[in-house]
Amino acid sequence: MGMHGTEDVAYATDEAGHGESEPKLDRTASNRIGEMNLASGHQLKRGLKSRHIQFLALGGAIGTGLFIGSGQILATTGPAPLFMAYLSMMFVVWVVMNDLAEMVTFLPMKGISIPYFVSRFVEPSLAFADGWNYWYAYAMLVAAECTAGAIILQYWTHAVPVAVWIAVQLIVILLLNIIAVSFFGEAEFWFASIKLITIIGLIILGIVLFFGGGPNHDPLYFRYWQDPPGAFVPYLVQGNTGRFLAYWTAFVRAGFSFITSPELIALSAGETVAPRRNIPKAARRFVWRLAIFYGLGSLVIGVIVPNDDKQLLSGDSNASASPYVIGIARAGIKGLNHVINAAVLTSAWSAGNAFCYSGSRVLYSMAVNGQAPRWFSLTTRRGVPWVAVLSTLAVGCLAFLNVSNSGAVVFQWFTNISTISGFIAWIVIMITYIRFRKAMEYHGLLDSLPFRTPLQPYATYVVLFIIVILTLTNGFQVFFPSEWSVSSFLAAYITIPIFLVLYIGHKVYYRTRFALRVEDVDVWTGKKEMDDMCAADVEPVPKNWVEKAWFWLA
Repeated sequence: MGMHGTEDVAYATDEAGHGESEPKLDRTASNRIGEMNLASGHQLKRGLKSRHIQFLALGGAIGTGLFIGSGQILATTGPAPLFMAYLSMMFVVWVVMNDLAEMVTFLPMKGISIPYFVSRFVEPSLAFADGWNYWYAYAMLVAAECTAGAIILQYWTHAVPVAVWIAVQLIVILLLNIIAVSFFGEAEFWFASIKLITIIGLIILGIVLFFGGGPNHDPLYFRYWQDPPGAFVPYLVQGNTGRFLAYWTAFVRAGFSFITSPELIALSAGETVAPRRNIPKAARRFVWRLAIFYGLGSLVIGVIVPNDDKQLLSGDSNASASPYVIGIARAGIKGLNHVINAAVLTSAWSAGNAFCYSGSRVLYSMAVNGQAPRWFSLTTRRGVPWVAVLSTLAVGCLAFLNVSNSGAVVFQWFTNISTISGFIAWIVIMITYIRFRKAMEYHGLLDSLPFRTPLQPYATYVVLFIIVILTLTNGFQVFFPSEWSVSSFLAAYITIPIFLVLYIGHKVYYRTRFALRVEDVDVWTGKKEMDDMCAADVEPVPKNWVEKAWFWLA
């Protein structure tokens, strides 16, 4: 699509068209950069159901951040900041999820992505930078999860070179993403199911150990929250300031476990069956399930493992460093270490699978709207964007850096870079939602939203402020003289100038506006088609209690 042309360009819709009462909007070139045109080629297919997208998001959220990263937070800050940080971050995720769900439920069109909404509701330069930031983050997360998976596999044997384990994981992810979206959805559903059953089992085990149900019949209660070692480990300085810095450090690090997870549901909207019924359902249940798994999971970690356990500070980034495995060993339970190690491997594989899916869809959408080379929009006959999948996995091959470097070091590189990218992406989402809501109010459509969430827009403003502060202070410790490190500074902040260069460069080159005027924000195109499609949806009625239970669960 030409960037400077003056011909009409349609936004992404299942069938191009406009609402009957659509007002005349400004169609200058600067406002149309990045608009969708899906008139040619194969479009993505609607093959994902509610259970697919719920488990896709949970599969991406519950990964090595919970199973391994939580142990690092515990050792650095103590059990209280760990628990508080996960609760705080879940509130942030809840607001971001609500913002996305409102927008994609209103316009659940094929080929959409978050950058598409940014371009449509804010302006194209921000969308351009955001799209490449997303793809970069997802591709790095694929590499991070494959690195973690290779380390986990080495827990059983060092006879096989680490490069072989990385290659096997990348090939499996490739096959699951390239065959067809329905096969991918089923694979991810079962991947995530195994992982969720495991974390539920670990939570139950933690409760049993809490009350003394282990082999030694010694009730733990909140023993490890007492002094010593204590609920808080002061960070960098002593006293209340050190305790606050411990909480803030845990809050920042907890972000890695959650970044990009709300977006996974939004990205799948264009491939979801009955999206206005299934997206709100998935969004509501996703947040509550995440709260249960991370809230109870982090609480259990603080109950079964003291923060001064030497294994938490081990340089070996494998399942032996998982706080769950340490807690099981301390309780005298034998044989579970291999089971938990397999579960951690499944979590890494499942998360890598989901991140490859999301990264490829972002790249596909950018190619379709003219913000990436057009060959990334090529799809198979089944509607799978195979070039975008291969390109995302190509960056994921950075996991092979593990061959010549410590796995722990490589994993830390990827997590630092992807976390700050995720925070920037959330900032853009909230700015986009604020503009979307103002445009809906201006056009008198706010009451017509098919899905509305509580505390809006005030919750968005509060969380926007929090994430901006987190982004600016995510590497605050490097400014302490004793903690200064060039590599740590770059890992914490290099993504910010990269994002700004993309944003400013695009804006200067195409001379786009700072932001679209509210009256020119198009909330009409595609609305009629989506209304008609969703009006034809017939919600299934359960015939018996088994179906009723299944519909509630899935």
